[in-house]
Amino acid sequence: MAVAAVLQAASLATTTTWLDAGAFRKEGLIGAQCVHKIVSARGPCAIRASLSKDDVAAPNAFAKVLHNCPTCVAVAAALLVPFSSTAADVDVDTERVSAISEPSVLISGPPTKDANALLRDALPLDNKPIKEVQKFLEDITEEMKVPDEKVLEPVERDVRQATLVLNQSKEEILSYIAESKRQEGDHILTTLNEELEGFQKQLEEKDSSIVLPRQKELLRLIGDLEETMIAKFPYEIPEEYAKRPLLMGRATLEMKVLVKNNPNVKDAVLHIVLDGYNAPVTAGNFVDLVERRFYDGMEIQRSDGFVLQTGDPDGPAEGFVDPATGQVRTVPLEIMVEGQKQPIYGTTLEELGLPKAKIKLPFNAFGTMAMARQESDNNSGSSQVFWLLKESELTPNGDSIHDGRYAVFGYVTENEGLLANLKAGDVIESIRVLHGLDNLVNPSYVVRLL
Repeated sequence: MAVAAVLQAASLATTTTWLDAGAFRKEGLIGAQCVHKIVSARGPCAIRASLSKDDVAAPNAFAKVLHNCPTCVAVAAALLVPFSSTAADVDVDTERVSAISEPSVLISGPPTKDANALLRDALPLDNKPIKEVQKFLEDITEEMKVPDEKVLEPVERDVRQATLVLNQSKEEILSYIAESKRQEGDHILTTLNEELEGFQKQLEEKDSSIVLPRQKELLRLIGDLEETMIAKFPYEIPEEYAKRPLLMGRATLEMKVLVKNNPNVKDAVLHIVLDGYNAPVTAGNFVDLVERRFYDGMEIQRSDGFVLQTGDPDGPAEGFVDPATGQVRTVPLEIMVEGQKQPIYGTTLEELGLPKAKIKLPFNAFGTMAMARQESDNNSGSSQVFWLLKESELTPNGDSIHDGRYAVFGYVTENEGLLANLKAGDVIESIRVLHGLDNLVNPSYVVRLL
């Protein structure tokens, strides 16, 4: 009964942002086959999840659904209901189409969901004082959510604490700055101190409208300062990948999209930060393709309310065909785990028996950018990429079913909300590297342009 109710709910879900009403084909009273096009391939996932009186292996079907098609999570959860001792008490609200009442059963974790915060936390450094300053400033976000006339009191306290730590630990912070970046680091640190003092004075006027803009600017300075503390790339790239295009650091890109058939949005301009510290091969591959103008003029090819996807070129090939070899150029699955010195290549964390390991670049933020691949081949990523259109009820922060299975290599950091307005058929006018191109080594496009 629960499954039937969820299938009925799915048929009513034409206005929801996370479930395509046509994605599931009903099979009897307690079964469904997903006909949705999955992240990792062009065709439908063709995974059949059903329950019958004789189907004792049904739980394995649920796992397959979760692994092969992220948009099947709701139906998979519903199919689990008959195994629960309280199944008879479960009621599905067909108006809200909320098939998962307790998503933490499937996925749970830390609340960090801001792309810029995730990028700051992913930097390969361990400077306690600057991380303390960062934490005080990040706490302001939660404090500003409290509808109270005294909301500015904890904000003022955090800003005072951040200023105190910065002043008391100035010499220690300076000692972490790379010698080659000393002048830049000194300037950022001075600016940061001045901005904090100015922020304190503004808070005395009790104007809450200035809080979040000032916080954003201060955290930007924190991120810039932290990057000056990285003297060199922190590890050696494995020999088998060392001659590929690699992003040995970070790069900021601008993507312009021509939006069709939307009276509210004509053009979308997004900023994307790629993280080569944690995914040098994947990020390097993408920047190399950007410099080849591979994506210019390409349409958005999938937009289902859960992910936005592009990168499938015209013709039979499902990825970028390298003119030097005539073959599709692929990249390995690349996952950086917390505490590891370099990424894990070619193997999912589940295959390693580490499904709950914390990764450096998680699927926590709206606009998380990752490499698509064939489900049957971990190392089949090429040019197809996708952005997560996060729904908090379906994909709570931390331990996402995607983590450790797809290679995240960046986040949309500005205007990420515009992703929700993009549809299949909208056209990528251009993607350009704003800064960080000097971090790309072994670019193949140089050979092409000679």
